[in-house]
Amino acid sequence: MYNPYFFQIAMLFYLVSFLFYLIATVSKRAFAGKMAFWTILVGFLIHLAGLLVRWRESYLTGYGYLPLANMYESLVFFSWTIVLIYLIADIRYRQRALGIIAALLAAIAIAVTSFLPGVTSDIRFLVPALQSNWLAIHVITCMLGYAAFTISFGISIVYLLQGRKRLSGSHVIRWLPRAQTLDDINYKMIALGFPLLTIGIITGAIWAHYAWGSYWSWDAKETSSLVTWLIYTAFLHARYTHAWQGKKTALLSVAGFCAVIFTYFGVNFFLPGLHSYL
Repeated sequence: MYNPYFFQIAMLFYLVSFLFYLIATVSKRAFAGKMAFWTILVGFLIHLAGLLVRWRESYLTGYGYLPLANMYESLVFFSWTIVLIYLIADIRYRQRALGIIAALLAAIAIAVTSFLPGVTSDIRFLVPALQSNWLAIHVITCMLGYAAFTISFGISIVYLLQGRKRLSGSHVIRWLPRAQTLDDINYKMIALGFPLLTIGIITGAIWAHYAWGSYWSWDAKETSSLVTWLIYTAFLHARYTHAWQGKKTALLSVAGFCAVIFTYFGVNFFLPGLHSYL
């Protein structure tokens, strides 16, 4: 039976990378920054190897599916996509401080698999509804969108903390990126995640029609996904038409991420329905 050692090792690399990123950002030491980047990159590659090995193991057990079909698999894939989105952002913006957010949240996503009730690392037979090529398309696009929203959430929290320190008369955390930079990257992350979530919802509707004969049934997860989509629509609308920036958009980003978390976890554990898979 497959074991999750690859993912546990990747989690350790992410935690070490988090410490290096923190040291590099506070001390401005280039060596620590390089160590942080290479550590998170090695963790990312080990993580990818784990996903590929699990995929192969599923075929050896006779099931044969991409490792995206249950809560455990989606969480470890979600963790990997957080790092993927960060690495893309690092190439574009060269803001290594974002690695603090990405490395920590990626490690937390893997750690969560150890204590969520009902979540197991066992490879299991797929129910008929999950035996579809739409599974990969739907889950991959949703997870990539969620990863972008996760980075934007972390940025928004940092932005709000910066603003709170200004209001209290405390010193701003000077080793973090400027508020304008944080606001701009926050917007870019949501602009990236929104079309991915949109594609995820559309492909989910097509998959639902294939599996259950209906594009939309107002299932709890479908409704929650729509609410999430509307919050991020409001974010982009306010940004484009009313030039909202700063605290207002940061709060919308936090609200959107809360909706993401409820859609991802809350529906499965508190509002079971057609889409509830552990």
